[in-house]
Amino acid sequence: MSFTIEPSGQACGARVSGLDLSQPLSDETVKALRSAWLEHHVLAFPEQTMNDDDLERFTGYFGPFGEDPFIAPIPGREHVIAVERRAQEQAPLFAEAWHSDWSFQATPPIGTCLHGITIPPVGGDTLFANQHKALETLPSELRQRIEGLIATHSAKAGYSPDGMYGEADAAGDRSMDIRPSPDAEAVQSHPLIRRHSETGRASLYSCLGYIVGIEGMSDEEAVELLMELYAWQTREENVYTHQWEEGMLIMWDNRCLLHRATGGYDGYDRLLHRTTIGAGAL
Repeated sequence: MSFTIEPSGQACGARVSGLDLSQPLSDETVKALRSAWLEHHVLAFPEQTMNDDDLERFTGYFGPFGEDPFIAPIPGREHVIAVERRAQEQAPLFAEAWHSDWSFQATPPIGTCLHGITIPPVGGDTLFANQHKALETLPSELRQRIEGLIATHSAKAGYSPDGMYGEADAAGDRSMDIRPSPDAEAVQSHPLIRRHSETGRASLYSCLGYIVGIEGMSDEEAVELLMELYAWQTREENVYTHQWEEGMLIMWDNRCLLHRATGGYDGYDRLLHRTTIGAGAL
């Protein structure tokens, strides 16, 4: 099956045309898509008329399903999450901080798929920051300071009972089915610089949303360093701004990207279905 790839011209990202993802893909097509994904980090597939069976089948081409903690799947599905916001919802925007999905897990997922079902006519862009590029352009003095450092990740700021999406948030008008838990207090260590599991290419692996400390540093020192890194990671030249279209599917590589949601669509419903690509056999 032939298709075309049009790079975004930004820090990462490409648009893939000519594929119908409601139909099974050949092994040859999947291999070519994986190669494009590793090169561009974000792939966008416009004009896809697909259901959740199709979404799950597509996800399965790239790995096993990952574990999605603290957010309940949609009824009748084990692996599909609704990323939803109603037109008049007043809860804080979900996933607005830069992050890599579930970095607090021992083996974080390699990727995420997101299918746009109801897309507002304005706002709602998703931003991606290329962490290969961020590392490769990092000032040498700052890189020397972070070489070998290990960060401590945790979901507690977001998903513990008193976190951002905790019990107080659950009592509000949020449409997403978020399930806060004391399990969010757990911690997991990852290096600030790590290598991609398929390409071997190094990237930064740091985000303010989930990192709660750096081994061997005081909290004050760690926050100062993380803020300095954050300013570099999210520079405009490292960022791809993805504009959504109804029916569009995107997939991104959590191993080398940060991402965040944006608002700007108050008064409009927004609904996307999401699956997670786990880090099984490659």
